[in-house]
Order: sequence, then structure tokens, then C-alpha cells
Amino acid sequence: MVENRTTYSAEYAELNIYETYAFAEKVSLTFDFPIIASMLTGKKVMHLDGFEAFDFFPGESVVMPTNKEMVIDFPLATKNSPTQCLALGIDTSKIEEVVGKFNQSVQIENENNNWNLDEKASHLINNTDVNHLVQRLTHTFTNDTSSKDMLLDLMIQELIVRLLQTKAKSLIINDADQMFTDTRIGSVIKYIKMHLTNKDINVDSLAKQAYMSTSHFHKQFKNTLGVSPIDYINSERIKFAKKLIKESKNLRISEIAYKSGFNNTSYFNRQFKKHEMITPTQFLKSIFGK
Repeated sequence: MVENRTTYSAEYAELNIYETYAFAEKVSLTFDFPIIASMLTGKKVMHLDGFEAFDFFPGESVVMPTNKEMVIDFPLATKNSPTQCLALGIDTSKIEEVVGKFNQSVQIENENNNWNLDEKASHLINNTDVNHLVQRLTHTFTNDTSSKDMLLDLMIQELIVRLLQTKAKSLIINDADQMFTDTRIGSVIKYIKMHLTNKDINVDSLAKQAYMSTSHFHKQFKNTLGVSPIDYINSERIKFAKKLIKESKNLRISEIAYKSGFNNTSYFNRQFKKHEMITPTQFLKSIFGK
């Protein structure tokens, strides 16, 4: 395999930038520390334990635990158009330090639910916060700026928290009927799912479901999931709207909006574009070609 690797080091982290210049298959990589890998250009096909093989594109990231193997195909790499990616390794002591603070801050009401990153792989798609942080970290690593080490330390701490919030969110959403039935945030997630198209859902009513004040609930929800209650509801409603569009091609956009829990079509259009980067009409055309 024709490849170039450039490494940048800091006190608690190491950034590796890879450029692959030729087609290759079944390339194995492992790291002796947890890493977040992000695509810069081109395409990979990733083979990870516990996942079906999947395409890996720019804007996506994979979080890998210590000593977990990645097997990678490079179907599009050429000398003139190399496949570029980065692997950011973070010292386990820094992760443990931030995880401790995060667990104290979130205080999920189940003593067994302490978050850690170094357990199993995660594939992150369209996570804007993580993508922006990785871009800022890369820029800071590769440029000589004043207070470089301090800036990297702060950004690495923020990245760890964002990843923990992503994990917390996926666990709460996926296991709301199991692990988290005895937690207040978990019960609210379950309530939202059951009443998603109810237009009367608001932060005040959700706070009552959680037996919290509105301000404390809003803070606790965002600390745990990384998004506000309203942003979470809107994202779930957009997912529901996409399903409706796929299943009901004769419905007008205004009907889709109403059936998905939105009172206002203009607001629905804005939220759809915010989450999907295209309008509902463009999404419909991409599905049905008209």
C-alpha cells in the first residue's frame, strides 16, 4: 500500500494524518489508546467488530477503543486523488479525568450507568459538534499558535464530553425500555416517543414528567444528551416526517408537517433543512424522482 503518515503530538493527545495513494483492501490498524478517526477526502469501507461493513465518508467519524482492530478497504484511492483521514488518539488518563467530571455533573439516577469511551466502537454520522471540534483540533495541531497546548487541552476536554453525550444519548434512546426506565431523563425520552406528534408537548410539561423545575430539567437534559429538549423533539419529528414522506408519497408537505407534530409549515421546512441539509420537497424528489 502506498501511504504517507504525518504525526503531531501534544501532552495528552496525538494526531495522525494518513494519505493513501493507491487501491488497497483488508488493511489492518490498531492503536494502543482510544482514537477518533475522521474522513477528510475520498471513501473507505470499514470492517469493525459488531458492525456490518459500511462506507465511511468525509464528515463522519468512528470512535475506536484501545487495541480494537479496524480492517479498511480503500476503493477510490489514486495518486492524483488520495484518500485522506485522520486518527486522533487521546491519553486514557485525560479521558478518565473528564469522564469523572462528566459523571458527577450528569448524575444519572442509576449507579451502574457511569460513562466511559473505551468500551466499543461507535460510528458517528452528521454530528456537527464533533466534526467542528475535530476540525478546530486539526487546525491547532498543525499550526504554531500561542498557548497551543492550553487550547488543545480545552478542546480535547470538550471533545470527550461531546462524545460522552453522544453515547449517553444513544444509550438512553436505544434502551429506554430497559436500562433507563428508572431514570427521570429516560422516562421523559420514553414519554416523548409515545407522544411525539402531540402538539402540546413543551418543556414545562416534560419537566413535570421528570418531577423537576423547568430550568433544572432543561439543564439536566442538555447536560445528559448534548441538545435541548426542543431540539431533541424536533429531530425526532423530522425522522418521523421522513418516514411519512417515504411511505405516503401523495401527502402534501403541509400535511406531513401537521402529522409530524408541527403547527407551522414554514417552521417545519426550516427544521427539516437544518437537520437534513435539504428541504422536504427536495427530499421527496430524491425519493420519488419528481
